[in-house]
Amino acid sequence: MDGKWLTVCGLLAALAAAALVGAAPPAKDSGQLAVTAHSVPKAPQGLEDPVWKRFPAAAIPVAGRLELADVREIVETRVLYTPEEIFFLLSWPDPTRSVVKQTWRYDGEKWTHLPGDEDRLALLFEIERIHEFSSRSCAVVCHSPPDTPRSQWKLATRTPAERGDLWHWKAARSAPYGCADDGWLTVAGNPTGSYRETGRRYDTGAGGDVRNETADGSRPRYMLRPGRSPAVPGVLLYEEAVEIPADAVFRPGDEIPYRLPLRPGGSRYDVKAESRHADGRWKLLLRRKLVTGHEDDVVFDPRRRYSFAIAVFDDSGADHSKTTRSLVLVFGR
Repeated sequence: MDGKWLTVCGLLAALAAAALVGAAPPAKDSGQLAVTAHSVPKAPQGLEDPVWKRFPAAAIPVAGRLELADVREIVETRVLYTPEEIFFLLSWPDPTRSVVKQTWRYDGEKWTHLPGDEDRLALLFEIERIHEFSSRSCAVVCHSPPDTPRSQWKLATRTPAERGDLWHWKAARSAPYGCADDGWLTVAGNPTGSYRETGRRYDTGAGGDVRNETADGSRPRYMLRPGRSPAVPGVLLYEEAVEIPADAVFRPGDEIPYRLPLRPGGSRYDVKAESRHADGRWKLLLRRKLVTGHEDDVVFDPRRRYSFAIAVFDDSGADHSKTTRSLVLVFGR
């Protein structure tokens, strides 16, 4: 992900002991908070399907650190599964819908970037066991080691045998295509296109976004195709963009998005998403096949338990996140 995962190394006792409404008891001797996936005969039809209300939400506490050290919130979480798919319904407080992601604005003479980024949420599951992840959550893949300077933190596992499945929902870049960006986690390196060492890799397939800028970075390169209305209001999809002609005329106050989502495909498009921001909250539905057939995805077997973690980012592309303690997904019968 663009930002590094940060965690609270041991939430306050009161927060750590917060009741998980509708959750299973903690996994034995693991120190984890357990969340139950409930079996249903057919897939829920969206965010407001009545089936969701049949099951109480698990109140998952999240907390920030560093600049967000005083922030404490709850991510209301429900999980359902059918014989073919798994569904996560997540809801968390956020007073503003942030989808700016450095949009360009013209002032009559030059183009500048608007302040602001995007809201995001990420889930990380173990594909192959990650040492201490079940007890220390994402701290073990963010801090390498914990006493390393903040500028050198990277998202990575310590050995190639440790792998994670990373679902990264982005309000400005993946939501327009109804998905979460599906990636995986391994040891740190310099993957293609990355300006820093990281263990994050994208699943096979198309996706991501294009930075809308000229070679010198002084102005946007693309605009909406003339005579066309955007498929997603306020978003410029790369497939709807054309290069700005030399004789194009803009008025003061005109805006053009800076990050242009690319149509996803392949394994990178495995995690589908539906989202809505209303009344100061995000509501997000993530769904994926239990078994995708792709080696870069976790295989969900209802007979097993799965360590995972949640991170919430408020209008941030950096490391201003709120994260959970260690969680375990338990499949109910």
